[in-house]
Amino acid sequence: METNAFNQKLNRYELNDTIVYTGFSSYNDAEECAQKKNGELVEVGFKDGNDNPEICNEAHLLDKKLHFFVDAGDEYKFIHSSDPGFRKYADELQKIKAKLQQSPPDERYLANFEIENTEDPIVVIKNDHFESVTSRERSKYLKHAKVYEIGVSVPKS
Repeated sequence: METNAFNQKLNRYELNDTIVYTGFSSYNDAEECAQKKNGELVEVGFKDGNDNPEICNEAHLLDKKLHFFVDAGDEYKFIHSSDPGFRKYADELQKIKAKLQQSPPDERYLANFEIENTEDPIVVIKNDHFESVTSRERSKYLKHAKVYEIGVSVPKS
């Protein structure tokens, strides 16, 4: 099993004559993997609301040296836990968590489940206001989003 720098499982896709890995925790993590596997860095787009990757260059992740970007239109912003802007919303998340801990046990369990299980959290902002927390994987299916990730492409043996 392939893992990223945080020992989280990488996603593996077979596209024509290549194998593409995504799920890297940083651009540098992907670069290291590409060197180890004699592969090349590519941008992978998930643009149809499903887990159907295609190699593209729409978000210019390679030029910007980013590992993840979501485009859900002007109304929404998706902020990854590694993005500098994420800290701004960390306080909001803590307030939500504290409020949940004061709620009845059944509500607390259900609400905490979503926050606690987002191992790679993404904050969703709608019209500059906090809306929710999701994961990288779930962001592919939300808000008609186009999700772009840095990937490593290696030829099939």
